[in-house]
Amino acid sequence: MNEPTLRRFASLLLLAALAVAAAPAAAGPSASGSASASGSASGSASAWTGDARSAVRLVGGTPGPGTPFLSAGIEIRLAPGWKTYWRYPGDSGVPPRFDFSGSTNVRAATVRWPAPKRFEDGGGMAIGYSDRVVFPVTVERADPSRPATLAVALDYAICERLCVPVSGRATLTLPAEAAEAAAVEAATARVPVPAAVGAAGALAVRSVRVDGAWPKPRVVVAVAAPSGTTPDLFAEGPGEDWALPLPEPIGEGPDGTRLFGFTVDGVPPGVDPRGATVTLTAVAGEAAVEVRATLD
Repeated sequence: MNEPTLRRFASLLLLAALAVAAAPAAAGPSASGSASASGSASGSASAWTGDARSAVRLVGGTPGPGTPFLSAGIEIRLAPGWKTYWRYPGDSGVPPRFDFSGSTNVRAATVRWPAPKRFEDGGGMAIGYSDRVVFPVTVERADPSRPATLAVALDYAICERLCVPVSGRATLTLPAEAAEAAAVEAATARVPVPAAVGAAGALAVRSVRVDGAWPKPRVVVAVAAPSGTTPDLFAEGPGEDWALPLPEPIGEGPDGTRLFGFTVDGVPPGVDPRGATVTLTAVAGEAAVEVRATLD
């Protein structure tokens, strides 16, 4: 196996541990160390569920009057030194898993991902969050004339020196009071904005170039960023079975853009990467953009 595939295999082992941690347990601390009780509320937020390392709750966002859509957020609080993962975790780790099947009067619940950062986690470089993260959730009610009860079962991993699978459960009646709405709005502002390669803007992916021979060419990405910021770049394959390396800074372009490079590695066995669409997320300061690029 190549190195990205080995790292993803380790992540799959952690995912299996998450599945075990999510199994029903008796009342009291779960095998993962997080509280097994659910946090329920009908005000602006549910109760916290978790332990000293991490805890999770639901918070209410700004209601959408006259529409079937409501706003909420899934908040994870982390102790100093602990981190959790983005939807694409990097060299190791697993992304959070959200289960809304226990909700009532909810037709759909869509989670959005605020811009992450990279960090060392003992198994390489990972992508995720520290301190606190709120995942905005757009909730579509089946019957817009009635309140909805949003219930989330969340399985995720946290890392300090070692990675630990944890779980949390929370329930919140929507629309909720607006005391926590600012936190949901701030997190929504951190969600990468969809853009096109070559688009104008202070933060933009100006170009994507594929150099070298297949099946493992090198991809070079030019990122324009606002003055005084240091951009970062993350690359995702078309599916979770891809394990692309983290792009690394490789210099500056003649137009002042920052150049990042990564090898097309960690491709699923038997898959030809030519023509595949990858997602590139550029982050600089409080801004983030997301583009799709074809490897050709």
